Amino acid sequence: MSVGILMLVHTALDRAEQVIRHWNAGGCPVVVHVDRNVARDTYDRFVDALSDLADVHFCKRHRCEWGTWGIVAASLSAAETMLARHPGLGHVYLASGSCLPLRPVRELTAYLDARRATDFIESATTADVPWTVGGLDAERFVLRFPFSWRRHRFLFDRWVEIQRRLRLKRKIPEGIVPHMGSQWWCLTRRTLEAILTDPNRAEHDAYFRRVWIPDESYFQTLARHHSTRIESRSLTLSKFDFQGKPHIFYDDHLQLLRRSDCFVARKIWPHADRLYAAFLDPSEQAMKGAEPNPGKIDRIFAKAVERRTRGRPGLYMQSRHPHDGWGNGFTSAPYSVFEGFEELFVGFEGWLARLTGGRVHGHLFGPEGAEFVGRQPTYAGALSSHPAIRDYNADRFLTSLIWNTRGERQMFQFGPRDSQMISWNLARDANAQISVISGAWAVPLFQAGGDFGALRTEAARLQKIESEHLKHLRSPHAKARIRIWTMAEFLEAPMEGLQAIIDEIAGARRLKRLTEAPKMVDLTGFGQFLQNLKNQGMHPYLMGDFPVDGAPAREDKPLRKPYLVR
Repeated sequence: MSVGILMLVHTALDRAEQVIRHWNAGGCPVVVHVDRNVARDTYDRFVDALSDLADVHFCKRHRCEWGTWGIVAASLSAAETMLARHPGLGHVYLASGSCLPLRPVRELTAYLDARRATDFIESATTADVPWTVGGLDAERFVLRFPFSWRRHRFLFDRWVEIQRRLRLKRKIPEGIVPHMGSQWWCLTRRTLEAILTDPNRAEHDAYFRRVWIPDESYFQTLARHHSTRIESRSLTLSKFDFQGKPHIFYDDHLQLLRRSDCFVARKIWPHADRLYAAFLDPSEQAMKGAEPNPGKIDRIFAKAVERRTRGRPGLYMQSRHPHDGWGNGFTSAPYSVFEGFEELFVGFEGWLARLTGGRVHGHLFGPEGAEFVGRQPTYAGALSSHPAIRDYNADRFLTSLIWNTRGERQMFQFGPRDSQMISWNLARDANAQISVISGAWAVPLFQAGGDFGALRTEAARLQKIESEHLKHLRSPHAKARIRIWTMAEFLEAPMEGLQAIIDEIAGARRLKRLTEAPKMVDLTGFGQFLQNLKNQGMHPYLMGDFPVDGAPAREDKPLRKPYLVR
């Protein structure tokens, strides 16, 4: 017994001719269907080029369009021609012009001869699989689809909407349970004949003619009705991406295709000369005897899909940037944010840089512009310090800064005077280490002096901004490593707070215990300044319980540690 090949061809006819000759040389009769959309003179030249092969036949042509009945009609015409001309066949294999045999034809024939009563066709109900992409699962079997999805999308969508609103539903033929699966099957002669000669075939054809994408359900459903033994899998390797589009195989997939052990693969790029040369060369076709196992390469495809849809952490590509949430992480590496430290310590940036060896910037989101280390006008990757350029897309500004400086720890200052466009993304970025001394923004106001009424107004504004920012940091959705002290809490044990921050930055390479902190600003009279704000009707609550007569006194007994928000 042998296997007959049905080929649906619509493009790259030169490659289709190569594959047809390969099948025929392996002893397989071939029936070819050429899409009616192919020009007549092109079709005639194709037929003439294969006229020297006795077991290659052409069937009645149909106009094939994705999602419509034409593809099923083409398969039926090819199957009728095959069974009529070759009564001794054991199996019939449906392939396309872009399919490529991966193993010797004789090996496929031997495999099917050992399984003479088995039909290989992917077949499952819509309730059992998550394959469908496009929003129509069971509805494709109970609604009517007279319009082409590709050529008349507006009419297609409106007609679906009308049927849903009017609750119009079609009756499924008696005894039929709709199934779905890959359109590329290999059926026994017995099952295929039963489908073609079914007394109810006219009713079946009329029903499936208005089903959406019937080539994925016609044979899959009727095979369940007539077959005695089905293996719900295809012998053709056909992979699809997250949008439901087939993967195309190129020359660099050669070893990948060999590892799959599948008999046939689609879709092959027509210009993949290396693939066609390797798999159609008889001298290279060694017998494997292995069971087809596309699962062996599923992990590679899963990684490819993840890379395409999510990309690398902290790297946005043009193909994903328009879609919110398609990025694989906001930033690519850990970084540190300090809020209130520069206001409280003199020369804090230089002290931190010397201690950690990282890049310590000023206020990257300051109102006058980004304060890069050394106050450079541009930084890594030609990032501009100009505030308008930075704020055009503040999120991507930070993303780019971290990506462009991979390998160096970036640290910067942040506070209520800065642009708050980045506030929420800082809170939800798992790479961020955020240390906050709340209320420290009042120190520069205290030092500035001047009109107290204006200072009171500014203090109220800054407190409101920082309060909103702290809500983001305390959100249950925040993912950053966050430490928050009130100013009063931090001043009770400043070395303890600084040590905790430095230890976390250092990670496994723990630095020595801190012996001295950076020089603290003079806070004499600051408590009275806060009291004056209270007296003027503004309550500075973010500083904590700050005494009127000066900074909180340090205690020798163990102090409450700052809490960590994850």
